[in-house]
Amino acid sequence: MSQSVLSVRMDENVKRRFDAFCADAGMNASVAVNLFVRTVIREKKIPFEITGNDDPFYSEKNQSRLRASIEQLEAGLGVEHELIEVDDE
Repeated sequence: MSQSVLSVRMDENVKRRFDAFCADAGMNASVAVNLFVRTVIREKKIPFEITGNDDPFYSEKNQSRLRASIEQLEAGLGVEHELIEVDDE
């Protein structure tokens, strides 16, 4: 099987800490990245949760509003509206 190179830029301190973790786990960074990539391909998703907690969209208050809205729609209490087209120009 032919090989290809993936080059990733990261903070020096982050790489040093990652390399140290990998060594403690008995592998190198290349093996760890390959494990990650193969897991993504197999599971067809990032194998851990990614959140944007500092983003207002993900605030508990906004998430609560979204859940309430979904419950209303599922209960048949929604109102249908025409789609609004937006020009990207």
